[in-house]
Formats: sequence, structure tokens, C-alpha cells
Amino acid sequence: MIVEFLSSYDIFSWQIIALLIFSGFLVGIINTIAGSGTIISYSFFILLGLPPGISNGTTRLGVILQTLAASLNFKKQNVLDIKKGIILGIPTVIGSIVGAQIAISLNKNIFELIVGFVMILMLFFIFYNPDQWIKGRLDKVKRKPTYIQLLIFFVIGVYGGFIHIGVGIFLLAALVLNAGYDLVKANALKVFIVLLYSPFALAIFMYNNQVEYGMGLISAIGNVFGGYIASQFAVTWGANIIRWMLVIIIVLYTSHLFGLFELLFS
Repeated sequence: MIVEFLSSYDIFSWQIIALLIFSGFLVGIINTIAGSGTIISYSFFILLGLPPGISNGTTRLGVILQTLAASLNFKKQNVLDIKKGIILGIPTVIGSIVGAQIAISLNKNIFELIVGFVMILMLFFIFYNPDQWIKGRLDKVKRKPTYIQLLIFFVIGVYGGFIHIGVGIFLLAALVLNAGYDLVKANALKVFIVLLYSPFALAIFMYNNQVEYGMGLISAIGNVFGGYIASQFAVTWGANIIRWMLVIIIVLYTSHLFGLFELLFS
């Protein structure tokens, strides 16, 4: 029904353009505060007729501009640790190149199910010791990155390059539980690391003709505004609000991965 409704409009009519910008705006807000917002633009691109592979590549355009706007605002508010972000971003960039190469040819269904189970496990850690998400651990923050830590961010980069949806949640978990940042500073770092690796992943999709530039750039307008506004709220609201947003997003995303929405609304 939705597909038939959307197909009645020209792809660049004002109605579709407005929906693209609005969906991009929602993505920018959700991605910046928690993660997994990209599923909105990814699904909308598919509804508009793009194949999944091209939808996957096209979402990267908005992600780059959204994270650029949010990172600049986080830096302005003095919550972004750029030096640590670059150090942890290097293995993430390398992993994203590997992941994007895999995404060109690999079926993602089994991979997504594994991600769903991991996210459910993450919910346990969020509720098991909630203080570590809010207060952080200064002793961990001051330590030099370990080989295990660099490996963790490499693996997250592989996932981010592969599908991107949900990568923010994994980055937040690694930055809080492993690197010791409180949730507000971890959120700023998460956005910055995504900004570092996304152009490399996008380049792989561009090289393989997996990007629809028109729809991607229109949607990116909304991404920029959403990312900027959410980066302001993320600092103002504090870590506890971000934590509960994270819980909600994980529940919704895992419900999608396991097909619960399809069962409820079929």
C-alpha cells in the first residue's frame, strides 16, 4: 500500500522531497543521540524503489554531513576529545573499508540476526551497572589504547562499513564500557569516529556504483539539521536521558531485526 502510494508521485516532486528531508531530520536526531536512525532513511529509499545495496550506499551521504555538523557543535561545547577520537578512529576506518567491500557482495540477513542477539546482551549491561554509563571512568580514559581496544574498534568499523545501521550503539558501548567515557562525551566521540570512517566506506560504494546522489543529498539536508539540533540536546539533557534513549532504540531495532513488527502488523 505504501509503495503504491509513493509510486504515484514523481521521485523529485515537492511531496517526496519534503518526505526525504523530514526522514533525514529524524535520522540525524536519532543517530546523534543514540544510534540506528539510519534504518529510517534506508527503509525509505527502498520504498522509493532503490535496491538494498544502493540504499545502503546512499545513506552514507547524509551520515557524513550529519556527523560533520554534530561534531563541530560538540567541539564548540568542549565535550569532544579529538585526539582520542583520531586514535580510535584509525582502526575503525580500516575496518570500515573491509566491511564496505564485504557489503558489496554478501547477504546481510544472518549478520543482522547476530547483531540483534548482541544488542539484547547490551541491554543487560546497561541495566546491570547503570552508573558506568552515566559517570564514566577517568582512569580508563587516561590510559593509552590497548591492542584489544584497537581490535574492538576495528571490528566495529567492519560492521559500520558493512551496514552502518546500529553502529552508533556499538561505538557507545565500546567508548563507555571499554574506554571509560561518560555517555555524553562518548556520544560526541561516537559521532566524530563515524565522521572519520564514513567517507572511506562511501568511496567503496561510489566506486561500485551503489549510490543515488539526488535522493541522498536531498535527504542529507534533513540529516544536517537533525544532527546539529540533537548534538545541542545531547549535552543539555545529560547522560541519563541519552541512556534511556539508547534503551528505546535498542528495543525498537532488535524488534525490527527479529521481525516482531511484521508479526504485529501483518
